[in-house]
Amino acid sequence: MRQYLETCENAARAGGQVLLDWQGKIKAREKGPKDLVTEADLASQEVIQKTLLSVFPDHRFVGEEDEHGEEDHESLQNGFCWICDPLDGTTNYVHQLPNFCVSIALRHDDQLLVGVVFDPVSNECFSAVSGEGAFLNGQSIRVSDCTEMPKALVAVSLPPQVKRDAPEVQKFLDVLISSQALRRLGSAALNLSYLAAGRLDGYWATDTKIWDVAAGVLLVREAGGEVSSSRGGPFRLGAPGLLAASTGELHQALTALVTSNGDD
Repeated sequence: MRQYLETCENAARAGGQVLLDWQGKIKAREKGPKDLVTEADLASQEVIQKTLLSVFPDHRFVGEEDEHGEEDHESLQNGFCWICDPLDGTTNYVHQLPNFCVSIALRHDDQLLVGVVFDPVSNECFSAVSGEGAFLNGQSIRVSDCTEMPKALVAVSLPPQVKRDAPEVQKFLDVLISSQALRRLGSAALNLSYLAAGRLDGYWATDTKIWDVAAGVLLVREAGGEVSSSRGGPFRLGAPGLLAASTGELHQALTALVTSNGDD
């Protein structure tokens, strides 16, 4: 496990450095920002994949920038597979908002073994190993002991375009009114990392991909938190939504709010 973790951290840091190097080029206007971000994504994923597979050449790899990423997810469920988001928080990245990261997880069959989320701006490296706990820059972290919605700081990830009458809007308002405060920070991986570190108490998302949350889910679980589907049932890697909380009581309360206006 130690070699898996060390290699994962090295790959995440290498990818993060690429993002920092490319971010300055976003100011250039000879290409559109979307094109430049795509190049940054691809460059980050390339160095991550090279770092991982140079040590573990027999492992499989699926990343956000793969042409058939979703199909790969379905076909790579057996054996060792690295799951990578080379840039989570793209909109923040484009706007030079320092809330983006690299997210990498290692899965064996249907079990998550290792997860790393690296924020290159703050140089914070969140890591977890199955059965061994969660860490921030090598120091053990744990979820908060919050059990009540009025005391909870909650984050949410919503689709980029949400209509006024969408169920997500009503759920957003319900949680906003019931919680101490609600945040939409723009990175699923960092939201889960912050929950694992006790900075957030709850988090839900209606539309996520496997590479958005694989590492973060392991972090939350290893830090003592609870993770389910966005409907409150068992979490399935690759399903479109999730709900996480620091304690069972808070998880139950948040689930009741999020599922009270229909399924996601």
